[in-house]
Amino acid sequence: MEGAAVKVYGVASSPFVATVLLCLEEVGAAYEVIPVDLAACEEKAPAHLARNPLGKIPALEDGDLTLFESRPIARHVLRKHKPELLGIGNMERSATVDVWLEVEAHQFHPSAIAIVRECIGAPLRGRACDQAVVDENVSKLRAVLEVYEARLGRHRYLAGNNVSIADLNHFTLMHYFMSTEYGPALLGPLPRVKAWWEELAARPAARKVATFMPLDFGVDKKKE
Repeated sequence: MEGAAVKVYGVASSPFVATVLLCLEEVGAAYEVIPVDLAACEEKAPAHLARNPLGKIPALEDGDLTLFESRPIARHVLRKHKPELLGIGNMERSATVDVWLEVEAHQFHPSAIAIVRECIGAPLRGRACDQAVVDENVSKLRAVLEVYEARLGRHRYLAGNNVSIADLNHFTLMHYFMSTEYGPALLGPLPRVKAWWEELAARPAARKVATFMPLDFGVDKKKE
């Protein structure tokens, strides 16, 4: 790890916090995770609101710079340490990365997180899974992944033949989604998406961050 350690405030098992950690691991930057106790509502305490006025996680302190929201934090980390993962220096590639970042944020993410919340989050909170929500979002996500399948038939990664933040931003939510019955079922008929996911998950940074992301979000450990 290089340079002074940045501070990441949050819970490492959160897919939003873990996205930041993934980028830090990818670039080899030193970091320290400062836990925020959500059960005690520490994210709403004045100290944390000074870092993230929305009262959410993550927040990052990099010297005198304080940032919040996982996507801009991730871009900051890569812009500072490994700008090629943003496509910087190549206008066409940068624009293509931006396109697929938008697809991830607005097409993939909403449906994937809805499925994860119902299939994993709801039982952990003592609530029954809302199957209607799951079914609706599985249908939406299938359509998105079919677009990915076509794209990956022409390129190794979403934004071209080299990995980029457009791929990396999928990892943490896919990690949880693939643990549900719907992940393998959706990827089964999509061999290119399946291969892309397996390659992404095999990256050293992804393997490291996955160890911070138990499929129970650490809830059981907290109760022990």
